[in-house]
Amino acid sequence: MKDLYAEHFKARQSDLDAALEATGFDALVIGAGAPMRYFADDQDAVFRSTPHFNHWLPLEGPHHLLWLRSGKKPVLVRVAPEDYWYEQAPLGDPFWASHFDLREVPGPTEAWNEVDPEGRTAYIGNDGLRAVENGIEQACLNPEELTARLDWNRAYKSAYEVAHLEIAAELGARGHVAAKASFEAGGSELEIHRAFVQGTGSPESDLPYPTIVGLDEKGAILHYTGKRTGIEGRVLLIDAGARSGGYCSDITRTWTRAGCDPIFAEMVKGVDRFQLELCDMVRPGIPYPDIHIAAHVKVGELLHELGVLKLAGEDAMEAGVTTPFLPHGVGHFLGIQVHDIGGHQRDPKGGSQPPPDAHPYLRTTRQIEEHEVFTIEPGIYMIEMLLREHRSGKTAAHFDWSLIDQLIPFGGVRIEDDVLVTGNGHRNLSRVHV
Repeated sequence: MKDLYAEHFKARQSDLDAALEATGFDALVIGAGAPMRYFADDQDAVFRSTPHFNHWLPLEGPHHLLWLRSGKKPVLVRVAPEDYWYEQAPLGDPFWASHFDLREVPGPTEAWNEVDPEGRTAYIGNDGLRAVENGIEQACLNPEELTARLDWNRAYKSAYEVAHLEIAAELGARGHVAAKASFEAGGSELEIHRAFVQGTGSPESDLPYPTIVGLDEKGAILHYTGKRTGIEGRVLLIDAGARSGGYCSDITRTWTRAGCDPIFAEMVKGVDRFQLELCDMVRPGIPYPDIHIAAHVKVGELLHELGVLKLAGEDAMEAGVTTPFLPHGVGHFLGIQVHDIGGHQRDPKGGSQPPPDAHPYLRTTRQIEEHEVFTIEPGIYMIEMLLREHRSGKTAAHFDWSLIDQLIPFGGVRIEDDVLVTGNGHRNLSRVHV
């Protein structure tokens, strides 16, 4: 990891130099972040570092500062308070330390004493008031074009970042294997969730997002986190990931057991099959929305084969009858953030490349390029709220409503993998494990 990080660090310096020159800034201060406290409470939310700070190094905890200038060794100010309320782990000798002028201070006030906002200095972070108090101009807080250029660069993953994404995928897969075993043993949603957490070997607070563990009809709730139903589910949809060095995995599997409707079980197999076909489309030069459109065509084909729809493939998509079954985008960028930044960004300067009107929830509209990492996650869901408008009117005849009513109690299907774009195709980071 040490050698991989050295190359990653060089890339960060090169990207920073270019971004500063292009935007007219002399320096950049990135704050690790200030804790966010719940309203009218004395407890803080789970802390997560500013993504741009994490892009430089995996130092956990709030209030640290990075002072970055072209041609000068970056200054890293580590805030290490003397505190008997919380564990203060020693820094040790991490593989990244030699790349920084490392300074340790007891608090955020002292941290800013180590920074001299010379010239035109920008600040990125969520503690803007403190930054202004220490000499950063208000107009230089989270400047749009500089931030956009750094956001754009985050789409291209270094070998160091890929290594962490691979570890995160393997940890997440271990959790999925444990969760599947709990489901097959008749576990409840809560028991399956606990099995996943234990399988990853991570504290629940370290997971990149709350687990989605839905049995039967709860699997049709896209972001279901209730974990309330009893045992003996017939279908499990679990969407859960792990984290390594600040980088996330995002994996979804759908499993069936005794008592599942055989047509629904075939639907699970069909989604699993065409999800891999969508992954095979991934290569440089392909517009990401093309994969989304292909997913809708494949949904139409499968539902026609199963008898749910009377139209097939493109005809079903063009009639608008695949949308209630696949109401979300087919995937998103993945990295430090689960829904990593920049999916709609037009170019390095910023701007927006919005999704098509017919598919407003598509999170990525860019052309696929080498070194990007994103998810491919098609699904088919039986969501009455979305199907209701089709039960009457001109599209009603395209559906087999008795079969749909038969399948609704079994919820939904989603299969999701994390893929790295290579020079001539892709590498699936998660399928090799689960």
